[in-house]
Order: sequence, then C-alpha cells, then structure tokens
Amino acid sequence: MELKDKVVRGVAWSAAEKIGSMLLQMAVSFILAGLLVPEDYGTIAILTVFSTISLLIVDSGYSQALIRKPDPTQQDYTSVFAFNLCASVVLYGILVAASYPLAQYYNRPEITHVAPVLFLVLPVNALCVIQNTILTRKFDFRRLSTITFFSSMIAGIAAIAMALLGAGLWALVWQRVLTLVAKAIMLWLFGSWRPSGRISTSPLRQMAPYSYRLLATDMLTGIYNNVAALFIGRMYTLSQLGYFSQAQKLKDLPVTSTVQAVQNVTFPAMSNITDDEAKFAESFRKVLLVTGFVMIPMMLGLIAVADDMFEMLGQKWMPTVPYFRIFCLTGITTPIAMIAYNTLKVRSNGRIIFRLEIIKKSIMTLMFIITIPISIKAVVWGMAAMSAVEMALTFHATRRYTTLRARRVAHDLLAPTMIAVVMAGCVTAMNLVDQAWHPIARLAAEVPLGAAVYIGLSALFRLEGFAEMMAIVKGLHSKITKA
Repeated sequence: MELKDKVVRGVAWSAAEKIGSMLLQMAVSFILAGLLVPEDYGTIAILTVFSTISLLIVDSGYSQALIRKPDPTQQDYTSVFAFNLCASVVLYGILVAASYPLAQYYNRPEITHVAPVLFLVLPVNALCVIQNTILTRKFDFRRLSTITFFSSMIAGIAAIAMALLGAGLWALVWQRVLTLVAKAIMLWLFGSWRPSGRISTSPLRQMAPYSYRLLATDMLTGIYNNVAALFIGRMYTLSQLGYFSQAQKLKDLPVTSTVQAVQNVTFPAMSNITDDEAKFAESFRKVLLVTGFVMIPMMLGLIAVADDMFEMLGQKWMPTVPYFRIFCLTGITTPIAMIAYNTLKVRSNGRIIFRLEIIKKSIMTLMFIITIPISIKAVVWGMAAMSAVEMALTFHATRRYTTLRARRVAHDLLAPTMIAVVMAGCVTAMNLVDQAWHPIARLAAEVPLGAAVYIGLSALFRLEGFAEMMAIVKGLHSKITKA
C-alpha cells in the first residue's frame, strides 16, 4: 500500500477513535463530576503528577526510537519490552513506599490507600508499549483505535457505576487503572507480537542517545506541566485544586485528541519523507493548516459556552469557568507547538529539542515563582502566556529543518481565526438572548449555530482549510467504507 494511502487510512481510524473517545470521555467526565466533589479531583490530581512522570521514565523514549528505526528486530522489541517491565516494577515500589509521606504532607490519609491501586497503571502500561508501537509502525490504526475506544468505554461505565454506588474517589482511581487493563488485554489478544529470543542491552545502548534526549525533554515537559498542581494542592485547598485540574482536563480532551489523531500518523509517515524537502515542508504546512482550522473555532466556541457547560454540573463547579476559559486559549497555541515539536523529533538528532526545553523551562520556572503565590488564576494566565511563548520558540527552532516559515503559517491561520471570532460572537449573543432556557437547551441551540456560522462562512470565502477538510472527510469516508 502506498504511503499516502496508509496515512489517509491511518488518519481515518485515528481520527474516528479520537473523536469517539473524546465524546465518550467528555460524557463520562461530566457524569462523574456531577456525582463526585471537587476534593476527589484534587486528590487524584496530586497522584496523577507522579504517575504521569513515572510513565515517561518507563517508556524512556524507546517507543519513539523504535518507530523511527528503519527495521527494528525481534531482539530490539524484546529488549525494550523487558526494560519497560523492569522499570515499571521498580517505580511502582518506589511510589507506593512514598505514598505515606505524601499523604502526611497533603493531610489526605486516603492517599495511602488508593496509591497502591492507582500506581498499577505503571506495570500494566508497560505491557502495552511494544504492542502499541508495532501497530503504529504498521499503520494498523483500525485495530488500535478500536481497542482504545472500547477500553475507555469499559472503564467509563465501571467508574460511573462505582460513583452511583457511593465509591467517591475510588471511581476515579479504578477508571484510570481499568482503562489500561482493558487495553492491555485486548492488545495481547488481538496483537501478533510476543517476546522471544535473547534479551540484550545492545539495542538499548544503540537507541539510547536519541531516546534519552527525548526522555529528558519529555520529563522536563511532564514535570512542568504538572508541578503547578503540587503547589496548588499544598498552598490552597483541594477544592481549588479540583477546579484547576478539572478545567485543565476538560480543555485537554479535545486538544489532545485532535493533535494525537494527526501526530500518531504523521510521525511515522513524515519519518519516511525526510529526504524530500519540498514534500516535507508542504506536509508540515498542511498539518498545521488543518489543525488550526479545527482547533481555533473549537476553543473559541468552548469559551463562549463555558457558563452553560458547567452550569449543567451544578453550582459547585461554577468556580471552574474562569480557569477553563483561560486554558482554552492554550488550546489554540499548544497544538501548533506540538506539531512543530514533532517536526524536530523527525528531522533532528534530539540535541536541539533538549536545549530548547531548557530555555522554555527556565522561563516557566520564573513564571511559576511569580504567579503561584499570587493566585490560581494568575497561575493559569501565566500558563497561557507560556504556551504562546513555547509555540513561538518551538516553531522558530524548526527553521533549521524546514523551509516553511512562520509568516506563511500566520497567513494561513488568519482567515479561520477571524471567522472563528465572528462565530464566537454569534454564540455569545445567542447566550444573552436565551437566558431563560435550561443550560442543556441553550447548548443544544448554541453548538449548531456556531458550527453553521463557521462552516458557512468558511465555504463562502473558500478558505483553504475548509477545502482541505472536505477532501480529508471524503477520503476518510471512502477509506472507512472500503475497510
């Protein structure tokens, strides 16, 4: 199968899974938020910081190195699998041992009880890494997407059932664990790879220079993306941390889903066209164009309907609205930064990535030192500003590896931004008119209105992003039908 056909089919299934999973997770998140209290989310946010960073260590960048490697051997896969499993067991023991002092520090005794269960995500995820990597290399996103969706659905249903039975915090804990347990079981049932042969450190040493640079970079990013939660949990209340965490999570669902749907396919695909400069630059531009065409109206639309979204959950969640609106601004700049970062992963040897992260994290350290003592809202505004700085720095770093320039990207994204602003204004105006309606009824009217205005104006002015999206939709429909 031609690379182009693999990419189109891969994006088709990846996009279908990401959209489906996003809608499923948003539905589950809203149901659980209505059943649980902000303190539960604050507690889980603290533990998630440690599990997120530990998962990065378990992978250590080897999965990306395997995807990038032209012809990985069975020994490569088996050796990385053994490393992942051993690292996960060691880290699990360390984190469980650290749960008691952590519970004392935050004055939350339940941390000691839930930590041994929640941190099971480490060894369970280690069972998924190689299977997931091989499916990605094969562009078998149909199977991978199906597995991911159903694992999320199984865990979501179980979490809602537990919340209805009064399990509280445990519903959130088991949701995270069961998601990976279900995914691991299905990957091993339907995947063809099994570890075999001799385990060797030689493949690990060969991939180490690249993979460890990615690990260092991802570690810096993971720490700085989560460190604010640790300070907020200590300096403010767990309820306030719950508002902060929920706002960030609900913003991340559409952002992460959309970007990953593109990145999961484009990283292995663009790794195959690094020698064709013109094709690489145009592919980079098209990915940015389509991502911006989707994400800009999505984020501005969420800002416009934020009050109605959280009003559905009850008054206990309304303090989340200001944080959520500010976080949505990062949903515009973060995807562009992530796609530019993907380009650096494909074309550089990893050194510039790490150096760039040092610069960005130095700026972010200063931002946290200034904002954390002021207020949580100041922290969120600082993170929004840092997201814009990160986008600019990362994109500037790509100048060495592609002929695509920032001026061209800004020109491509100007028109969809202007139309998205008009769309958000129409939705806000409608919100002011229908205040007597139930929030669900308002959302049911505002969302179609926003979509109709944005799509209609995009078609009227013949935006390139609109034409590209129509071509992609037709291609996806054709490929999914044939599949």
